[in-house]
Amino acid sequence: MTETYEHDNYEPKGARVIAFPTRGADGDDGLGVPDWVNADQTAAGGLRLSEAATDSHVIEGVIVDRTAGPSRAQRRIRRRQQLGAARAALSHPAVRGGGRQLVYLALGLRVAGRRYWQSRTTVVHEQMMRSAVARNDHTAALEWEERAAIRRFERHERRMELLSAPVEAARAVFAGTVGGAFLLLVAGIALWLNSGHIADVATPFEVTATVVKTTADILRLTWRPLIALALLASLLGLWQAGRNDRDALPVWLAPAGQLPAADDAYITPSIVVVALRDLGIADLRKAIDKMEDGGAGMLGPISMAGCGVEVDVTLPSGISTDQVVTKRRKLAENMGRHEHELFITVPQGKGQRPVVHLWIADPGALDEPVGESPLVLDPSTVSDFIHGRAPWGQDLRGNKAMVSLYQRHVLVTGLSNQGKTAALRALALWAALDPCVELWIADLKGIGDWSMFKGLATVLIEGPTDAHVLAATQMLEAAEVEMQRRTDVVRESGSAKGITEAMARKRGSGLHPLIVIVDEAQVAYMCPGIEPGDKQKRPLGGQKATSRFFMAARGMHNQGRAANTTLWEGTQDPTDENLPKLVREGAHVRASLVLGTESQSKMALGETPVKKGAAPHKLRQGLDKGTLVVVGDGIDIPVGEPSVNVRTHYIDGDAAWEIAEYAKTLRKQVTTRDSIADDDQDKPDLDVLADVATVINGETRVPKQEVMLRLAEVDDRYREFTDARLKAELEAAGAPQYTYNGVTHVHGDRVREALARRFSATE
Repeated sequence: MTETYEHDNYEPKGARVIAFPTRGADGDDGLGVPDWVNADQTAAGGLRLSEAATDSHVIEGVIVDRTAGPSRAQRRIRRRQQLGAARAALSHPAVRGGGRQLVYLALGLRVAGRRYWQSRTTVVHEQMMRSAVARNDHTAALEWEERAAIRRFERHERRMELLSAPVEAARAVFAGTVGGAFLLLVAGIALWLNSGHIADVATPFEVTATVVKTTADILRLTWRPLIALALLASLLGLWQAGRNDRDALPVWLAPAGQLPAADDAYITPSIVVVALRDLGIADLRKAIDKMEDGGAGMLGPISMAGCGVEVDVTLPSGISTDQVVTKRRKLAENMGRHEHELFITVPQGKGQRPVVHLWIADPGALDEPVGESPLVLDPSTVSDFIHGRAPWGQDLRGNKAMVSLYQRHVLVTGLSNQGKTAALRALALWAALDPCVELWIADLKGIGDWSMFKGLATVLIEGPTDAHVLAATQMLEAAEVEMQRRTDVVRESGSAKGITEAMARKRGSGLHPLIVIVDEAQVAYMCPGIEPGDKQKRPLGGQKATSRFFMAARGMHNQGRAANTTLWEGTQDPTDENLPKLVREGAHVRASLVLGTESQSKMALGETPVKKGAAPHKLRQGLDKGTLVVVGDGIDIPVGEPSVNVRTHYIDGDAAWEIAEYAKTLRKQVTTRDSIADDDQDKPDLDVLADVATVINGETRVPKQEVMLRLAEVDDRYREFTDARLKAELEAAGAPQYTYNGVTHVHGDRVREALARRFSATE
């Protein structure tokens, strides 16, 4: 690279300076060109070209070293540094704040211009006409067309009036001036007649002149501040109008946490139609293109639904709902949403043509946490298990998700560590707040998730071993025995309505709600163990007719509801082996957290709901922790939809302990057992005569049914007593029952005499 300079004494760093010769060699013009080439050419001034060249100033050449100047990479780095500095300056809060205010003014000018244009033209009428035509509402289109014609006629009339406005204005000024002068003259004459001085005729004119002069002086002094204030008010108005239109603000100027909505943040009919058209279904695209209204006729009203919107889409003939349901991800992306922010269901009763129901969440709304449970917010809550509903969370529409649990079997399943135990435990805590509810619990994980129920549950089994599975199996078998006892009691009572509320809440009736809970039930179904000493070698787990846990669960499903005894199960990662079909289909309320496959979803919820759009396998593992897809008759499901998605309230361990401690204050103290089989061995044998004497407590006669109720409060084993058994025990003790006024009674004196005879005999 060569640089030339017209002066001496210049030598850049790292360069060599070479002086070029001032004249060329013989026969050379000094420029390296032979003399004979330009022999006949002359330069300016009559000199030959060679003479002009050699008589010029001295030329210096500078040969620059390769390292003397910046390289291409260095220049690129320098440009990047300059761009980075400019970007840092533009991103400074002060610069962004100032730029934001200027943009607000520009947006305000745009808003003012748009409003002015709309007020002077029929652009709004044309927009409404196009919208009405798109909705196939021809009546509204004709109405807006008529309004537009009236608008244009009125505008024409105003313009015609402007042509005569100058003449009318001049005429008004002249008439006003003459009229005003006449009035002043009349006032002056009136003053003259009153005072007798003819000079008073000019007084009104002088006063008017003074007022005009004073007004002119005031305006002369204040017109500048008034114009400044008016300009400032206009700027403030434009700024406020632009600030209200902040959605149009560039993202880099938006305040932190107040980013403007994206273009596709709001779901409009055109967005839905375009998303369906671009779904990749050729027949659907052709059908939309052929529609005169552009596909708007397919859509029902788009309405707000919680943290999103919902719309029914009537599909064209030849398009099945399965084609749309299977393309959930692409449809969501076409509408600017993530897959988990779109829920597609197939409602029933929408006519003959296929319809899909779309619920589209606001961007990021499903990532917001759900509020605290009412059980945590109100520590003094008391539940009504029979008529009330448990607060489980909220659905996608933001409504409270309340579930009725009375005489309903419950199944909660899902993958591990997704909130299954917390969801099931929240229902149990609410049920425990009704003193009439009894709980038997088996936690086959055994890490303390249910430990707060000690002193609250009658049975609490905690542990994953075969011994704990055996205890859980015996608990279910004992529940079957309890169901049979209750069935006998109801049959003997002659109740035509089964167990009524009065019977369930009656003290000592033994017909109160009994909830048997097995968490991690898959451990029991998969357990190959056999109880020691069982000659029939019946396995605890499995799903055969000899499988004890499976048969006990089936028995509870078959008869439990009528006996006011229900089974709640929590399982994980369901398969046909660890969650038998007959058991899962026996639950009234079936709920599932995130699952891995569609086949698992069908196991958890049933095949029909999954075909209609229930999709726990579409939930995000880890991100949608605690979100349940629920089917069944215990929870309100929107009409026509197969399921409801519930984002459950999370009650942590500390809060669960506090709720459990409060529940203990609402009922009598309970001695929690860790098994069913050992209970009778730990307690002494029943002394029926002594216990009857205790519950009679000095009374002369007590109805036999009241005695049985009192005995059940003394010892749970008396709940298994039938009327015939108590009769036999009393007769054997020498204190037979008798009838008084048509009601069977137990005579207190007979009981006490029999007890005294037995005491004397022992001495």
